[in-house]
Amino acid sequence: MTEALFVLLLAVALGWPLGRHLARVLRGERSRLDRLFGPLERAIYRALGTDPRRGMSWRGYAKAFAWSNLAVGAIVWLQFMAQAWLPLNPDGVPNLRWDTALHTMVSFLTNTNQQHYSGQAQLSYLSQMVAIVGLQVATPMMGLAIAAATLRGLFGARPRAAEAGTAAGRGATDGGERDLGNYWADVTRATLRFMLPLCLLWTVLLAWQGVPATLRAGPTLAPLDASAGMQAQKIPLGPVAPMVAAKQLGTNGGGWYGPNSAMPLENPTPLSNLLETLALVLVPVAVVFMIGPFTGRRRLTALVFGCMLSMSLASAGLAIGSEGHSATAAGAALMEGKETRFGADASALWAALTTQTSNGSVNAMHDSLAPLTGAVAIVDMLINAIWGGIGCGLQQFLVYLLLGVFLAGLMTGRTPELGGRKIEAPEVRLLALLVLLQPATVLGLSAIAVAFPALAGNSNPGFHGLGQVFYEYASAFANNGSGFEGLGDASPWWNLSCVVALALGRYPALLVPLAVAGRMAKKRVAPEGAGTLHVETPTFALTLIAVIAILTVLQFLPALVLGPIAEHLTLAARA
Repeated sequence: MTEALFVLLLAVALGWPLGRHLARVLRGERSRLDRLFGPLERAIYRALGTDPRRGMSWRGYAKAFAWSNLAVGAIVWLQFMAQAWLPLNPDGVPNLRWDTALHTMVSFLTNTNQQHYSGQAQLSYLSQMVAIVGLQVATPMMGLAIAAATLRGLFGARPRAAEAGTAAGRGATDGGERDLGNYWADVTRATLRFMLPLCLLWTVLLAWQGVPATLRAGPTLAPLDASAGMQAQKIPLGPVAPMVAAKQLGTNGGGWYGPNSAMPLENPTPLSNLLETLALVLVPVAVVFMIGPFTGRRRLTALVFGCMLSMSLASAGLAIGSEGHSATAAGAALMEGKETRFGADASALWAALTTQTSNGSVNAMHDSLAPLTGAVAIVDMLINAIWGGIGCGLQQFLVYLLLGVFLAGLMTGRTPELGGRKIEAPEVRLLALLVLLQPATVLGLSAIAVAFPALAGNSNPGFHGLGQVFYEYASAFANNGSGFEGLGDASPWWNLSCVVALALGRYPALLVPLAVAGRMAKKRVAPEGAGTLHVETPTFALTLIAVIAILTVLQFLPALVLGPIAEHLTLAARA
């Protein structure tokens, strides 16, 4: 647990100044960095044909987000299916099959990085560098931009410049559209001034620790063990360090190598393991610290940070206790798939943090985790707001916050409002549909896969087999990407069904809160009174955590009982 506390302390110490910097970037404040980034940003705006000073309504913001995703997604899909004929392919990697290419494109476009392929064998250097790393840098910033627009809508959106001075622009009661910022400016500034410099720093640090960073083909060597039956073995190399930096910092998770950060080339030393573990939560923590200076509500940061930190410590503590210090931890079978260089505690900490965020990278195979550790990982993904993905985690937390305010208002007889704006039936209906979408998708697809074992292709027919299927869809919907390996997940069924879960888990979760914020931004801001519900208090924080547990954990309890909990009880009975 000491390592967990040390990582979280480092994340807080570094996340605080990073969050303040991020708030200045998204507010568009002038700084000394303008001389460096200003010309490049203006060139990008000219190429896009946009004026960064021109704000957008929530509909305009959502359309820009959708078009950018469609355009980038089409280009990447085509690249995967044509990589054999493109340059930077020294190992002669063939084209991806269309369904694998589609799944890979949607997976990385949704900031999930769920991999139904093995990167070192099935992707060329060009695909890894341009398509994969490009999406790993851009898609987190797209999510962050949506979260920033949502915060603007909930806490102080302005009348649109086109309506300023008109009847629609003079008061929020008129129902005029509000300015939620400019999507292209938000993504461009956050990418150039925040994400890329941070990735460059981490790339240098990881390359210093021995993570490969080369464009040369990997060497071919003779195996040391002559009885292995191999005359030669190809060692896959490539520009690995930049991808690892982007996948960890951007809550992406897709590894250059199939075993991800359990592979010594991707995670060679204890210091690289610390750097990669810290990177799991660094930017999500910085986004939390961004909230106060960005919205002007400092106590709101304390509420969000307090709730997330409490859930994070509980999750990490349960995972570490289950993996290294429980009755089932002594079983020799649990060491299968573990990286013995790091040990059980470091593996459990990574498993907890990678699922608390929507990262999904691993330094040990999650299929080999103790059953209750696997249950903790699944619950983390079902909540999807314990730090969460960049932007996505905050969006999901805001959904819980709005529902918590509404429910607390009903229970106490106070007006359900946030930022002085009432939360009314239309907003609650949208949020309720979003909450119901998760069990409908995850449990529905799991039921189909389990009903037809030939589709699932899982390696365990018992309780663990059910957990493998449930984990895969929970991971896809949560935009996490980790998995209980053992599934035959390179099939058309898994590729296409997971595409559905990936899309439904990403786009409604980002756009529905944006729409709610756009609706609320039009409303009159009421002054605080005796009936106002104060949300920035410890009492409401406990209420909010209870709401999160009820809306996520309890509705999935039967699936958890039939999967990892039943598996744990079976192993405990044999111990």
